[in-house]
Amino acid sequence: MKKQELKEFLDAKVTEYNHPRFIESDPIQIPHQFSKKEDIEIAGFLTATISWGNRKSIITNAKKMMALLDHAPFDFVSNHSSSDLENLRSFVHRTFNEDDLIQFIKSLNHIYKNHGGLEAVFSKHSESFSTQSAIHHFKNYFFEINHLTRTQKHVSDPFKNSAAKRINMFLRWMVRDDNNGVDFGVWKSLSPAQLSCPLDVHSGNVARSLGILKRKQNDAKALEELDKALRALDKDDPVKYDFALFGLGVFEGFSKI
Repeated sequence: MKKQELKEFLDAKVTEYNHPRFIESDPIQIPHQFSKKEDIEIAGFLTATISWGNRKSIITNAKKMMALLDHAPFDFVSNHSSSDLENLRSFVHRTFNEDDLIQFIKSLNHIYKNHGGLEAVFSKHSESFSTQSAIHHFKNYFFEINHLTRTQKHVSDPFKNSAAKRINMFLRWMVRDDNNGVDFGVWKSLSPAQLSCPLDVHSGNVARSLGILKRKQNDAKALEELDKALRALDKDDPVKYDFALFGLGVFEGFSKI
């Protein structure tokens, strides 16, 4: 398939899947419960963190998480007491357990109290062409307070060759303003042009079938390769093609043209 044909095919799939009906079956529905910027970003970050495995289970457990935070995530992060944290001990999603959630609340409190919030931290170290360095530095900030070593595995690091799928998805949610009511666009200090595709088994397999990804592992090197290909199709909003790749893989079982 020639480049122009590929672009037209993927652009059509973006139009199909970058639509409000996408929200109904996607974890992005959780931050859509909120209107305040800080609530949206905290709900989005926590939901993205547990976004692996069965999507229905992700959504169910993210709803449980928001209920435990009294449906006011920013207020909970900012003003929780020790007893409030103890009330979180009923939570678990796969390997992300009650101790991890409590650590995340403490680290988020630190980010907002001492570093100006999530947007400020990610913006501080982003490069004009990438947010991967920002993700690495974010992890350092997140765990610079006393923390459980086990919890570190729940924040990926591109500098350790991770594709950082969940954080890249979170950044897409926060930065892209798609005018369709799916992604939020509440972060104005970053540009969609800086974003990377949330690379997972679905998007990776479809990208390989389309010939825009050669590397077999879904790691940071594969993400760099995929980013280059997607930026060649749309340098201003390359990550919009996440909708096409994910939709083709999950909803259409796409394998080849």
